[in-house]
Amino acid sequence: MIKKNQHVVPHNNGWAVLGAGNERVTSIHRTQKSAIQAARQTAIRQKSEMLIHGQNGQIRERNTYGQDPYPPKG
Repeated sequence: MIKKNQHVVPHNNGWAVLGAGNERVTSIHRTQKSAIQAARQTAIRQKSEMLIHGQNGQIRERNTYGQDPYPPKG
């Protein structure tokens, strides 16, 4: 299985889940919340990252569901 980071991005009048490097969206959702839920499930299954973008397109949150190469100490 190819591990692709999952991006939650603005799309027309809603939100989309987009696999890193893909030209086509994986799924389209009416709300950002539902897009995040779908992206999280895929990222967990693929042991990858989920990146949530804001309306302006900038990344506002990032979550790792695989092995984090740099776990925080403490």
